[in-house]
Amino acid sequence: MWPFKVKVMWRLLQCGLTSHPPASALTASFSRVVLGIETSCDDTGAAVVDETGVILGESLHSQKEIHLRNGGIIPTVAQQLHRDNIERVVQEALERSGVPPTQLSAVATTVKPGLALSLGIGLEFSRRFVRQHNKPFIPIHHMEAHALTIRMLQAVAFPFLVLLVSGGHSLLAVARDVDDFLLLGHTLDEAPGDTLDKVARRLSLIKHPQCSTLSGGQAIELLAKEGDRRRFAFTTPMGQIYDCCFSFAGLRSQITMAIKKKEEEEGIQPGTLLNCVNDIAAATQHTVASHLAKRTHRAILFCKAHKLLPSSNPTLVLSGGVASNQYIRKALTIITETTQMQLLCPPPKFCTDNGVMIAWNGVERLREGKGILSSSVDVFYEPKAPLGVDITAEHTCPTSQYPDP
Repeated sequence: MWPFKVKVMWRLLQCGLTSHPPASALTASFSRVVLGIETSCDDTGAAVVDETGVILGESLHSQKEIHLRNGGIIPTVAQQLHRDNIERVVQEALERSGVPPTQLSAVATTVKPGLALSLGIGLEFSRRFVRQHNKPFIPIHHMEAHALTIRMLQAVAFPFLVLLVSGGHSLLAVARDVDDFLLLGHTLDEAPGDTLDKVARRLSLIKHPQCSTLSGGQAIELLAKEGDRRRFAFTTPMGQIYDCCFSFAGLRSQITMAIKKKEEEEGIQPGTLLNCVNDIAAATQHTVASHLAKRTHRAILFCKAHKLLPSSNPTLVLSGGVASNQYIRKALTIITETTQMQLLCPPPKFCTDNGVMIAWNGVERLREGKGILSSSVDVFYEPKAPLGVDITAEHTCPTSQYPDP
């Protein structure tokens, strides 16, 4: 008996079925099993997920340590690491699931947005795989997958508001269906995760004994716990621009200037740890959190005014790598409590890039019959791809109709 069927039998027993369920129960309950493949940036991920949201098997290869040593992600390096690891990662996910390729219902793969060279590796592998095994192919929008991950973990009905924040993206959108999003706001320059990483590099946090193995964002969050944010008064971006978009480049310039001034005061060269590094980390984190919270508050008010969310128990979903930051979660909790919203966040391991979210997005699309292609159809990756219908201009006004908190 296939290990997959053993798992199915065991789960049916746990649900109270007899020890000899009919074959129809096995077929009906587990008719959709999707392999998800993720290579949009610097993580090679694969997972097998069934239509009930059970993760049958997964594997993830992180490139974080290599990119930390390089001082950032080098696209050609990321590409080669994906190429070196993708076959092993997919094979591990399949073996751990006990599901042979013949029993897969479809293969879902990230094709947009992301680093072109990274996306290309995942797409190339997937096209070969689906043609070899004659399986349907489901192209996945990376941010759509982040937005819908929460629905794998708990019952969340459409529509809901979603804030997606990561190293490459920052956006606010209303999720109305699996493939139906209204884009309320997006970053005009760089993403918050990118800002935190660059500030961490400018502060040389990799030389800090507590931060040598942490990403830039993780290092900032750790040191901020011991810092005094009031020692540096950074201005929250876009204070006089009344929409739901984000901007972080100007904030990073403020921080860089403050670091340079402190280096001059302490008489040290760039690359040496400042005595006030904890305070700069705390002020940076606070200002990023404040900016995210204020724009989200404006989006909530806009949604309520235009009845884009249900009047009963409206939900804000927070996801993406930066959503793992507990200080940012706390700032958004204050906003949702003030506006009578429910805040939902996937566990940290599902906030960062992974194959599970791609597989689940494939399950949702397969159930709805949306975006399913035959194995012979040519698909191309898209490094830049907006999410949904852009309505950012519809809530830009010369005065603060939707005031900041």
